[in-house]
Formats: sequence, C-alpha cells, structure tokens
Amino acid sequence: MEQLIERCAGLDVHKETVAVSVRVPGPGKTRVQHVRTFGTMTADLLALRDWLAAFHITHVAMESTGVYWKPVYYVLEDAFTCLLVNAAHMRNVPGRKTDVQDCVWIAQLLEHGLLRGSFVPPAPIRELRDLTRYRKTLIQERGREVQRLHKVLEDAGVKLASVATDILGVSGRAMLEALVQGTTDPAVLAELAKGRLRAKLPALRAALVGRFRRHHGFLVSELLAHLDYLEDAIERLSQQIEEHLRPFAEILRPLDAIPGVDQRTIEGIVAEIGVDLSPFPSDRHLSSWTGICPGNHESAGKRHSGKPRKGNRWLRTTLTEAALAAIRVKDSRLAARYRRIMRHRGHKKAVVAVAHTILVIVYHILKHRVPYCELGATYLDQRDREQATRRYVKQLERLGHRVILEPAA
Repeated sequence: MEQLIERCAGLDVHKETVAVSVRVPGPGKTRVQHVRTFGTMTADLLALRDWLAAFHITHVAMESTGVYWKPVYYVLEDAFTCLLVNAAHMRNVPGRKTDVQDCVWIAQLLEHGLLRGSFVPPAPIRELRDLTRYRKTLIQERGREVQRLHKVLEDAGVKLASVATDILGVSGRAMLEALVQGTTDPAVLAELAKGRLRAKLPALRAALVGRFRRHHGFLVSELLAHLDYLEDAIERLSQQIEEHLRPFAEILRPLDAIPGVDQRTIEGIVAEIGVDLSPFPSDRHLSSWTGICPGNHESAGKRHSGKPRKGNRWLRTTLTEAALAAIRVKDSRLAARYRRIMRHRGHKKAVVAVAHTILVIVYHILKHRVPYCELGATYLDQRDREQATRRYVKQLERLGHRVILEPAA
C-alpha cells in the first residue's frame, strides 16, 4: 500500500496513560517504529511533545476517547498536524487488542492516509462552546426543578398549576412564598393574584385548598432557592457568551432575520460550528456532521431505513428548537415547507426537515456573507407549479367537485 505520510505518530489515549507509536524512515527504504508510554500530567505531555519533535514528526492521530483526548490534543495542536479520529473508523482485527497494538495500528493507518480527522474548532470557539453547553445544561436543570415543584404542590393537594399558566410568574411566586411563610387560607392566597389572573379568583380559591404541611413548605423554599440560583447562573453565563460573541457581531447579524432563530439560537449554532466554515466543503457535509439529514443504507439493491446518523446532539437540539419556532411564523417559506412534508410524513420528520433547511440557510449566510431573503409561503408552490396544481385538483375532486382549469387573464 502506498505510503503518504513520511513521519507520523499514533496515540492511544487513556485517562492516566498515552501509548505512542512513531513511524519514521529507516535505512534504505525500510520503516522504523518506536513505541513508548507517557503519563497524562502536563509535564508528561510536554515531554511527549519534545519526544515527537525529536523525530521530526509532522502528523499525529488519536482516538476521540471521552474527554481524555482534550489535554493531549491541546498540547500537541500547535506543534503538529493533529487528527482526532472517530474510533469506529479504525477498528482493528478482532482478537488483537492492547494499548500498544492500538497505537501501532493508528500510526499505520495514518501513514497510508486512511484516517479522516474530525472537526475540532479553534480555541475561541471551544471556549464559547463550553459556556453555551453548560448554560444549556442549567436551563434543562431549571426545567427539571420546575417539574419537581409541580410534584410537591400536587402532593400537597394545591392545584395552582390547573388555574395559573405559569406558577413562577409574579402572582404564582407571591402565592408560593406566602405558603412557605405559613399562610394557608385560600381566600388570602387568591388575593395575591395580579393582572388577568384576578379574573379567575373563584377558581383560584378552590385550587388553593389543600393539605399543605410544614415539610411541603421546606421543600418549596429549597426549590425556589435553587431556581433563583439557576436563573442567576444562567444570566451570568449569558453575559459571558455575549462577550465572546462581540467580535463576530457584524458577521452574525444577518442570522437574526431567519424565522425561528433568535439570539440564543445564534449563540448555540456558532458555538458548535464557528464562523469559519471552510472545514465543511458544502452544506451537505455540515448536515451530515450534524446528523440532521437522512441516512444512507443500501444493500443488494434495497434501500433500508434512512434514520439519521448520530451527530452533534447539541447543535441538533438547537436547530430543532428553532424549527419548532419557525413553523409558527406565518407567510414564511419554512412554515410552508413544514406543512407540505407534515401532510405525508408526520410532524417529527417535518420538523427535522425544517431544522435541516435552517442549517443550510445558516451555512450559506456565513460561508458567502449574504443576507437572508424571505421567499414567502407561496415559493414552493410557485417553484413546482404543475405538481402543486395537480395536488390541489385532486383535493377538490376528493371533495366532490369537478375542476376545469383555465389560465388567468
């Protein structure tokens, strides 16, 4: 097999050790291999970098093992061309599994150009990614705490959630704090309602009759305190994220015009793919990497399930949330696309299709620095006039009408 890389190294990374195999030219046309094991402390990784530099290594490949690859990659990325490789792409022959054999196998594959590196964003985007992912985790935790609060109120027989849309709104929060302080009279609690909720005072009095005990008050106070902490932490993270995005403000401004895409969505997208999309040759490559396009599985001439592959779940979640918001925007192309697909393939697949379209739009805006242009709800029908005409004629005929088509004047 043809040798493509002259001086390379394969790393098998673990929590406490790194097995390294180096392949360099030997006497004549032979290849020389050196294998050594290092620790994963910073001093050990610096020694690893110096050892690789002594062999004049140009390319280094390693598996993406959990989070253990990160300190190794970050130490080596400035000195060598580093490839972070999906472990599924370089499985060895069954029955040959040791750390040394793994690093040797990685080095051999790299030597012959058989490895493809995964996308690793630059350091500023990695920092932003850490912030947005942690904020997303806190937002999810806040949602779980709200559910726990609902469970405590149901256990106490307080049906506040059946009357108030948001039990953590101004009125709901005042009632909960009064319950914690020991007030259990339904009439007194109902009078704390404000705004439109006062129109439901009779229902509120009935909903606030329960068996709210002392331990319920303690649990509610703890939950409210935790919710306050989470909201403050989310706000602090949002400020940090805004600081990190300030250098890219002009580049990202056109994204705000996409239906369903708000500031938080933009932050989540940029944190995962960055603003330089040169690692993705086309929008299809980006969609495949995200895992938001149909899979490709054909055998013996038969196409099997087109289930999407596992991709970037953080970006996929962000795009799905944006798609759910976009389908509610009237007179937009995205909402029209959702309705067209939903009729035949259902809600879930239609939402994924809209999320895919949003990602394609984002790709072209960032790649070509162009503004977003809303094509309107009738764009798809105008583009496929004959198909749309046949579809509407069939619908009318199924309803018992006879359709005669005449061109408009």
